[in-house]
Amino acid sequence: MKSDVAIRSVEYSFEDFLYRSPMKFGGIAVDRVTLLNTAITVRTQAGEECTGFGSMPLGNIWAFPSRLMTYDQTLGAMQLLTGSLAKILASYQDFAHPVDISHDLEPRYFEEATRISREEQLAEAIPKLATLVVASAFDAALHDGFAKASKINCFHGYSSQYMKRDASAYLDSSFRGQYLDQCLLRAPRQSMPLYHLVGALDPITGTDLSRPLHDGLPETLGDWIRTDGLTHIKIKLNGDDLPWDVERVVQIDAEAQSVRTGAWHYSLDFNERCPNVEYLLEFLARIEERSLDLMSRIQYIEQPTARDLKSKPENRMHKAAQIKPVVIDESLVDYESLLAARDLGYTGVALKACKGQGNALLMAMAAMKFGLFLCVQDLTCPGASLIQSAGLAARIRGVAGIEANARQFVPLANQLWDTSFPGIFTIREGSMATGQLTGPGLGAFEAKLRGNY
Repeated sequence: MKSDVAIRSVEYSFEDFLYRSPMKFGGIAVDRVTLLNTAITVRTQAGEECTGFGSMPLGNIWAFPSRLMTYDQTLGAMQLLTGSLAKILASYQDFAHPVDISHDLEPRYFEEATRISREEQLAEAIPKLATLVVASAFDAALHDGFAKASKINCFHGYSSQYMKRDASAYLDSSFRGQYLDQCLLRAPRQSMPLYHLVGALDPITGTDLSRPLHDGLPETLGDWIRTDGLTHIKIKLNGDDLPWDVERVVQIDAEAQSVRTGAWHYSLDFNERCPNVEYLLEFLARIEERSLDLMSRIQYIEQPTARDLKSKPENRMHKAAQIKPVVIDESLVDYESLLAARDLGYTGVALKACKGQGNALLMAMAAMKFGLFLCVQDLTCPGASLIQSAGLAARIRGVAGIEANARQFVPLANQLWDTSFPGIFTIREGSMATGQLTGPGLGAFEAKLRGNY
């Protein structure tokens, strides 16, 4: 097709930011982030040449959790992999759609991760999820460049007009004749409810503030509710301390109700730390005993047990999913893992830009076919990565809400973007103003990133 692109050059750089305050993740307090920024110049078969841009937090604590390696070691492994993936991309000679390019190269990415793990003698091999996160920044630049060269918004480039192969080429034969645009809205929703994160270390009331920051931003949950008009809250829980988990949710609900009357929605994230599904069932039973109204406000539960589904087949979610949607996140790396999660009783899917633009769309296609609950979550994504994530949330049919917590933990990384995208980085009435995301490519202004190469 004339819109197919060939890769002309690949560039990348890293950008480091300290968190405004630490975020407890999987039992570990995280206080920094490294962004991977990418630029890929492409040329279409019609001769149009354009540079696409991508950005993604490497998020090694989430993508490469390890008890044997330090933060710097897992981050270093992902940065080393970055250089290798850039070379693999630069060597790709064919004209193709970005979904096909990533699909063709993905096996080589995983092989390269295995090679680096072996030759660098890493204490633990680079996981598939970490490889996807590194690849996602390059994938974003490919989709951005492809769409800009065709002078379209990226989400208009997934129909048979632009793609040679239907979804069956990437999923299975039951998707024959279906293209990725079938899971997308033609125009973005005007707004999306935002899930505000409350981490295990975050202060709920003023009495929880041991060291106020006095930096002009809200510091307690109550302050955030008043400032942003919040209606949706994502609650991080420990998963290994049942009384604390129950009381934490009860406390957050009490504060939310005291600040703002009206409908509330909560999502619960145990970050895989529940020892088994019985823990989750007991947790839900205790919440219901405390308050039926509170129970009704819980919209869904995210990845309660370990991400390795094959090693823990006893953690079947069917009973829990009869109570609330149980969403797969860390375990979801491909179609096979989605099918495995579905067999284990998971009834929802968390879509993330950090696993790749094409991957997110394919998982959305499959989730819609199976009638699964859909949400879009981020990896504390600032800047261009949040714009990509917001675009996915606003375009994919049936998405319940979007998580976006960089404004809480790394607002400095958003400073160059806020005035250009009003309502994306500053939240009003609890919602993100996504209707504006109609520009060429992925919708981010390339000038914002140009200085990072």
